[in-house]
Amino acid sequence: MKNPRENLLLSGITCIVFGAFLYFGGLISMGVVVSLSGIILFVWGMTLRSELTLTPAQIRNWVPSLETLEEAGKIMYRVDTTLDEPKRTSILCGACAHLSWVEGQKPKAWSCQNCSQLLWEEE
Repeated sequence: MKNPRENLLLSGITCIVFGAFLYFGGLISMGVVVSLSGIILFVWGMTLRSELTLTPAQIRNWVPSLETLEEAGKIMYRVDTTLDEPKRTSILCGACAHLSWVEGQKPKAWSCQNCSQLLWEEE
């Protein structure tokens, strides 16, 4: 089973909500059993460790998919900034699918280095 912690937490919340509907819908005994089962599933899920972790090497080597972005009547681009150190920002031009990297946060203005299209400019 993949992601047991997340599955147990979602199942627990679902059972708690469904049990509340049953309880307030008049099926009190069934609602109590389902809600208590949901609480047990939720507590069990909280005791497990999440397996959704990335190694520092995986974070450092991550790159966005290189694909052109569909036209939507304006200039399209994609900006991704890492939350962990070292902070790096990737900028993907939607017109030509050129990927640029910048150290630190998103710059105030950016033009694509490949097609010279101005992607954004903050005032």
